[in-house]
Amino acid sequence: MSKLKQTRQWLKRAIFLNMTFFPMITFIIVLGINFYFFSSTLEKSTQASLERILTDHRKMIESFLLERKSDLELITRAYTFEDIMAEDAINTICQSLQKRSPAFVDLGLFDETGKHLKYSGSFALAGKIYTREPWFQKTMRRGFYISDIFLGYRNLPHFVVAVRRTENEQTWVLRATIDTVFFDSMVSGVRIGKTGEAYILNDEGVAQTARRSGDIALLDKDPAFGWMNKQFSTNRQTFQLSPKGQPFLYAVSKLSNKSWYLVVRQEKDDAYKALYSAILICVVIAILGLTALVILAYVTSETICRRMDRLDEEKEQLGSQLIRAVQLAEIGEMAAGFAHEINNPLQIIKSEYALIKILMEELSPGKADKDKGVDPQTVNDIRESVDQIHKQVERCHEITSAILKFGRKKKVKHTAMDPGTVIPEILKLVENSAHTSGIEITTRIEENAPSFMGDPGRFQQVMLNLVNNAIHAVTSRHGAKGGAIEIRAAQTRNDEGRTMVDIQVKDNGCGIAPAHMDKIFSPFFTTKAVGRGTGLGLSVCFGIIESFGGTMSVDSRLDQGTVFSIQLPAYENQSS
Repeated sequence: MSKLKQTRQWLKRAIFLNMTFFPMITFIIVLGINFYFFSSTLEKSTQASLERILTDHRKMIESFLLERKSDLELITRAYTFEDIMAEDAINTICQSLQKRSPAFVDLGLFDETGKHLKYSGSFALAGKIYTREPWFQKTMRRGFYISDIFLGYRNLPHFVVAVRRTENEQTWVLRATIDTVFFDSMVSGVRIGKTGEAYILNDEGVAQTARRSGDIALLDKDPAFGWMNKQFSTNRQTFQLSPKGQPFLYAVSKLSNKSWYLVVRQEKDDAYKALYSAILICVVIAILGLTALVILAYVTSETICRRMDRLDEEKEQLGSQLIRAVQLAEIGEMAAGFAHEINNPLQIIKSEYALIKILMEELSPGKADKDKGVDPQTVNDIRESVDQIHKQVERCHEITSAILKFGRKKKVKHTAMDPGTVIPEILKLVENSAHTSGIEITTRIEENAPSFMGDPGRFQQVMLNLVNNAIHAVTSRHGAKGGAIEIRAAQTRNDEGRTMVDIQVKDNGCGIAPAHMDKIFSPFFTTKAVGRGTGLGLSVCFGIIESFGGTMSVDSRLDQGTVFSIQLPAYENQSS
């Protein structure tokens, strides 16, 4: 026995190690590969999303500047120099432009010398000379110009859009000032997470719009521009920088119609928030998975060893049951022989008793010769003894008849049975036991439930076995409170259209494990504790129902309950 225990312990450890080590290595490798590809994909997706926002925002800004240029070019083609110089004409044109776009602040007309001829706006700029102003010189040279943010005569940050027009050997310039606040809000309006922001730098790194974070104001130089420009010169659009110690993810693109850089940036922690969450989830999943793997391996190894022990016990129990069955069979055969052997002498004794009784009648006081001296009291004693012999002989006859009845195969008598009558009578035998266990038994027998043919004694055996099994299952789950057993009977039809009676025994007990469902009707299979069941009950019931011409099935859910269904052919000759 000690050697068997050692073998079981070694087997348990081997099962545990095999179920933990190899799956654990596989689990870690698969998790690591999945995490690598997931994190790489998520990182690339984050950068691609930032670049997509950058591209969309750049196109919007470029479209805005191009539209402002087109607005001014349309004015220069729609109006001549003399038209604009007319009284109040420039105010009308400016109002028209402002209706088209609220970005326009004012409008001015300049001659080729840079003199401000006409002006519509809130500043006193008419008559001022702009010959040496960079924006005027570039406009005259290029024909079109969008300036950087500058102070100018207003001493306020602003930028202008100017176009040059030559007509009848006369050159003039039309310039519009763009609302810096409007432009700034349009650029910085992009929202990316909590820390994402967009802003514009010129080719010297001077901010053309303010940053939403507030760390750089308008016309301030971005200290990170040197690093940024170096990365951008390598044709990298997205890169990571760490100005002031805080890592940022940058996306930079140059505007096509202006020497400006559109910058979109987001704090690294914010940009890769989903990645960090994924890392945390992977770590938690790994810990939980490995813990569950170890627990499952331990429980499985314990279960397998307990199952092996149980199989050994069941093997011993089955052997004992088989031996006991053989003993009972031998006793039955011997008892039948003994009954015949005993019954023959008893018949002789019975015959002798009849003869003695006749003789005693002749020796009775009324017939006996008084001279012969026969004592009447003696005759009475003999009669009493003979009566006692008769009594004992009859008693032996009853005993031998019972032994013969036990040993002889009983004759089965099939009769029509009404479910509404026979089922309640059977349930009376178990009602007290069920109520004692806190189980409520209910019956639902429909009025149209048909009768069926069968042996009443055997049907009683089937129902009692099913109900007793249900009581055991219910008490195993609920104890002495909360159990329920329901017996139903109703009319139904099988696949062939034949009228059947459907009898169900339903409980809310512990249910049957899926692994046991295929073996539930097998002989000697039982889920009860050792000594509490032989495993023959359901197999015998299944055979009885088949002998009635019916079928028996089971549907069970673990920890929910079990339903045994019996379908029997209806008794077709019953009176309606």
